[in-house]
Amino acid sequence: MPQLFGTDGVRGLANADLTADLALGLAQATAVVLGQGRSAEARRAAGKRPVAVLARDPRISGEFLSAAVAAGLASSGVDVLEAGVLPTPATAFLIADIDADFGVMISASHNPAPDNGIKIFARGGTKLPDVVEQRIEEYLDRPKLSPTGADVGRIRRFADAEDRYVVHLLGSLPHRLDGIHVVLDCAHGAAAGVSPETFRDAGARVTIIGNDPDGMNINDGVGSTHLDQLSKAVLEHGADLGIAHDGDADRCLAVDADGRIIDGDQIMAILAVSMQERGKLKDDTLVATVMSNLGLHVAMREHGIRVIQTSVGDRYVLESMNEHGYSLGGEQSGHVIMAEYATTGDGILTGLHLVSEMARTGKTLAELASVMQVYPQILVNVTGVDRNRLVGDEVVDAAVRAAEAELGDEGRVLLRPSGTEPLVRVMVEAADQPTADRLAHQLADVVRARLAI
Repeated sequence: MPQLFGTDGVRGLANADLTADLALGLAQATAVVLGQGRSAEARRAAGKRPVAVLARDPRISGEFLSAAVAAGLASSGVDVLEAGVLPTPATAFLIADIDADFGVMISASHNPAPDNGIKIFARGGTKLPDVVEQRIEEYLDRPKLSPTGADVGRIRRFADAEDRYVVHLLGSLPHRLDGIHVVLDCAHGAAAGVSPETFRDAGARVTIIGNDPDGMNINDGVGSTHLDQLSKAVLEHGADLGIAHDGDADRCLAVDADGRIIDGDQIMAILAVSMQERGKLKDDTLVATVMSNLGLHVAMREHGIRVIQTSVGDRYVLESMNEHGYSLGGEQSGHVIMAEYATTGDGILTGLHLVSEMARTGKTLAELASVMQVYPQILVNVTGVDRNRLVGDEVVDAAVRAAEAELGDEGRVLLRPSGTEPLVRVMVEAADQPTADRLAHQLADVVRARLAI
């Protein structure tokens, strides 16, 4: 069997790659691996069953997949609390809030509606390490738990799930949002119910787009991967800013009052400086991936903030943050992790704190974002090459050194093999776009010539 778990759970075309049978089996295997921990055993000793939280985004396949997961868990002796349609970070929060043994989120995040995914969280609402995901895959072909009678799990509605999450979000805010007009793009996704409610309760004036999920329109021309509609709405309504989520609301991107995009790097820069001023930035350190813009590093250095780099993927950011106890990290794509309040990226939490900083300082989003100059960046995907030969190729290495020498302190070069496709990604940042474009395509030509299949 090929490896099921990717960088963010099990994902694929619903009812083709990701079937009800697979969802049932994954749930049963998860019950074996995660339902046998210390907390679960303590529940059993007290005459109770292990407990799992289950939620989903609004795509139609989530209905049958969540039913299959619930059946698999309950048939394995796990009590299931169904939270309905909620963001991924809400699921993670609720697991920790009620001290559940684990939880499952049915979502394919920013993917189109025909796709879906299964994300599994451990006790405390944390993502699973690779070794635990491997154990779950191994147990797919092993005997399942088959309790009978009173030991069979129950499936109940998690009635106050959304209220708990909203109260948590509001309680995290250092400043109310009164007087600020924000346009929210909910991507026709999991944020549709909870995000507008929370921003209004925090005092903001709210205009909403992308807030009519029908099961098939999630991420369709809206959300964090399609910001044109948000920029247009901000200008039309004369709003102070716009906030965009993705399908499961673990991302946040923004646009300022003039419709200009504020990406994850700029959001992290704003939050890092604010948290440092308020004594909230542990060890004056921000965690970001190697894809973050050079401008972020320059801006943080000017403010005495250290940037630790990780591999691409929010799970690697999380690993570094958890290992050292850092308080802020994230990605250019809008996954921002605020460790004091969340165990994963939370787009609603991030958006609230971004707007709260506007209210606290009295500055516009453009003024706050000016803390960081975004260096021109180009990413070229070189296809049809053997990515495994990239490391150690002397000609490619020499071309990279030459480009780096030309850029000096005014840019950087990054060559990265794809983890899943026969391609190499060439990224160049420079003080001006023509220089970035020229060097990126020169390097791409060298990679193409040297590593051609």
